[in-house]
Amino acid sequence: MDKSLWEVMQSGGVAMWVIGACSILAVAVAFERLHSLWGFLDKARSLADTVNRCVTRGAFAEARAACERSRSPVADVFLVGFERHGRVPEAQVEAAVERARVRMNLDFRRRLWVLGTVGAMAPFVGLYGTVVGIMGAFQSLKGAKGENQLDIVGPSISEALVATAAGILVAVVSVAIYNWLSAHMQRVALEVKLVTEEFVENLKDAGKPATTPATSDKSAAGDKAAGKEAADGDRKASRGE
Repeated sequence: MDKSLWEVMQSGGVAMWVIGACSILAVAVAFERLHSLWGFLDKARSLADTVNRCVTRGAFAEARAACERSRSPVADVFLVGFERHGRVPEAQVEAAVERARVRMNLDFRRRLWVLGTVGAMAPFVGLYGTVVGIMGAFQSLKGAKGENQLDIVGPSISEALVATAAGILVAVVSVAIYNWLSAHMQRVALEVKLVTEEFVENLKDAGKPATTPATSDKSAAGDKAAGKEAADGDRKASRGE
């Protein structure tokens, strides 16, 4: 017999309402996480390329302005480095950028536990609804003498099994989405780690004085003259002069 969704929810009892609420919650979390990750890597790579080019040529103000205009979460990580560059030692700059990166990764994984919880809990909620429904079906057999017992308990048992089927379906979908998001977030975390390490390296190189060829030649000539003077002094000392 065809039934509407409302009738199925009512026939499943409390368990079906719990499963329905879990499914709505899981779908909401999945869409929210998918929306936050949509196009994240493309935006992060584009911003990292712009910032690294600017830092390489010493245009820190331009690089910082690009981060302030960007809507990518990676921009906040870069801004932490810009705020501390030149004010604190390089080790502290690197540590601050790393903390910001870890904090961003934690923000990406927030509410992901909801999908894992729904995936683990939904089958047991469905099984609970089925057990309760079957117990109610057998309770209806009391006093039903001379009647076809299968006709009495059959519809009740079939309705009770709906809760188990619904719980398994919600669990399978939730676990699949959870695993996909976890794998994608691991890739995002690795990409962010790479771009932040490159950013920190460029900051360090930008803070070091450039060595020109003329300076190098003068330094080499000075070292050569000093070595010659030392050799002459040794020869004179050996002759007793």
